[in-house]
Amino acid sequence: MNRRGFLQASMLVGAMGLTRSVLANDAFGAAVASPDDKNFELAETTIADLQEAMKAGKLTARNIAEKYLKRIEDVDQRGAKLNSVIEINPDALAIAEALDKERKAKGARGPLHGIPVLIKDNIDTADRMKTTAGSLALVESKPLRDAFIAQRLREAGAVIIGKTNLSEWANFRSTRSTSGWSARGGQTRNPYALDRNPCGSSSGSGASVAANLCAVAVGTETDGSIVCPSSANSIVGIKPTLGLVSRTGIIPIAHSQDTAGPMARTVRDAAILLSALAGLDASDAVTRESRGKAHTDYTRFLDTNGLSGARIGVARKSFGFNDGVDKLLEDAIKEMKRLGAIVVDPADIATHGKFDDSEFEVLLYEFKADLNAYLAKLGARAPVHSLKEIIEFNERHKDKEMPYFGQEIFIRAQEKGALTSRAYRLALSKNHRLSRTEGIDATIQKHRLDAIIAPTGGPAWTTDLVNGDHFGGGSSSAAAVAGYPNITVPAGYVHGLPVGISFFGRAYTEPVLLKLAYAFEQATSHRRPPQLS
Repeated sequence: MNRRGFLQASMLVGAMGLTRSVLANDAFGAAVASPDDKNFELAETTIADLQEAMKAGKLTARNIAEKYLKRIEDVDQRGAKLNSVIEINPDALAIAEALDKERKAKGARGPLHGIPVLIKDNIDTADRMKTTAGSLALVESKPLRDAFIAQRLREAGAVIIGKTNLSEWANFRSTRSTSGWSARGGQTRNPYALDRNPCGSSSGSGASVAANLCAVAVGTETDGSIVCPSSANSIVGIKPTLGLVSRTGIIPIAHSQDTAGPMARTVRDAAILLSALAGLDASDAVTRESRGKAHTDYTRFLDTNGLSGARIGVARKSFGFNDGVDKLLEDAIKEMKRLGAIVVDPADIATHGKFDDSEFEVLLYEFKADLNAYLAKLGARAPVHSLKEIIEFNERHKDKEMPYFGQEIFIRAQEKGALTSRAYRLALSKNHRLSRTEGIDATIQKHRLDAIIAPTGGPAWTTDLVNGDHFGGGSSSAAAVAGYPNITVPAGYVHGLPVGISFFGRAYTEPVLLKLAYAFEQATSHRRPPQLS
């Protein structure tokens, strides 16, 4: 199988809803935007705006949480029926109220104190919410503790107001899937055109941020699952370096590529959220590699003049799949030159497209091993205990779990052996050599680059349950397979549909990428809110 054809047309999932914690709805019924959509008080509000309002006594954390929860009810459940929020935290208002009392007594903990955040439904929370990866098989699962990043958010004073829908199992179940669909949550819709797809697998996180249902959200990515929905929903997404953010307590696909990351309407807000998420975790050995390379405040790298003198390489092999997208990227390149960047064009990755098959092979092996390990830690607290049992569950409940597409990826993964097998080790070694040493590292060294740019993806396709996703193209695989950082920011619109531009580079170069992305964002101001129509 062509890996790009799979994880960029399949690391995206979706279809129609059957059960849902917040709402059961007709995912494709006629929808009319809520009358107060355009008058939402907190529309496009930044974290800094919210903090200033709380500091001045104009708003409280409880006020803010109430407004976003009402927005979710009006837009996500009724109105446009985006179907992006799979579950509301029943304790959200109580948490917000406690943070208000703490602010009065001790002051704010930091920039996230009292800020409403939505997190993807594959991130464990030891509260009254569920963690299911969108699957009915895990509805009765009860995590022992918060995921490390959920704990980090709570420590920073964030209010986790709910969980977002996703492509079921982060879109690692079928090659014929529709992005944004899960058996538990139904179909998430794109707020820029409700018949269009939000991309995935962090579909709900992308759509909810775009539609102003929260201040910021957390997504996860193995290949494209943060940057693609960020691009399709005209927001900023950061796929961090592998090891910067802990994976403990996140339902896995593959430990060699999985990471969580921020999704926000601005680069600054994404940087604030990244600062909270990053941190050493004794339970996730790979985070030890970030010692001395991580930062406690990524906003200090934001610079409106960040493109001046920067050397930017253009990955031309990722262009050419859509004329409108190419035009936007050409405009972006002109703007970067105007801002003082030195553009090296082309600066293609020589190994482009040469590790697609080995990537998929590695993911199959690691998915079986990592998911079984995750379920083993849950023990009796989970109703299923292995990939094999999940496959059997899906067969028994195929009318609800598999009404539109099957589980052939699950079956192929189940057939794989242990991670000690020669085939796995060779595929993993090939991945790292071609994506890192002979890939991104070689390209950056050859051209003395600060970063490489490429179109993140194309305009959103129409959601199609019969044929699955119609993905046009993208550029996520090199950084994803290498485990290197990738930041996407809005680059404009094609027929009103958002398109993003990606900045990616070597491991732990988030400060450089943030500086470049921020300078581009501030100079262009491409983002505009959706019309929900």
